[in-house]
Amino acid sequence: MANKVKHYREKANLTQQELAEKADVSRNTISALETQDNVNVTYDIMNKLANALGYKVSTIFFDN
Repeated sequence: MANKVKHYREKANLTQQELAEKADVSRNTISALETQDNVNVTYDIMNKLANALGYKVSTIFFDN
């Protein structure tokens, strides 16, 4: 999961802070998702990030 969030964020040319603001989540949440293997995150947060990046939740969090 961590690498896919970072991959799509960088593909969108966004900093962690810019994505955080666009998705209305904390920068710490994005940092944790990008650097830690086991992060508990709600579907609401996954949905906010996916919408901000322009992808489906499954693409960022579940697809191989």
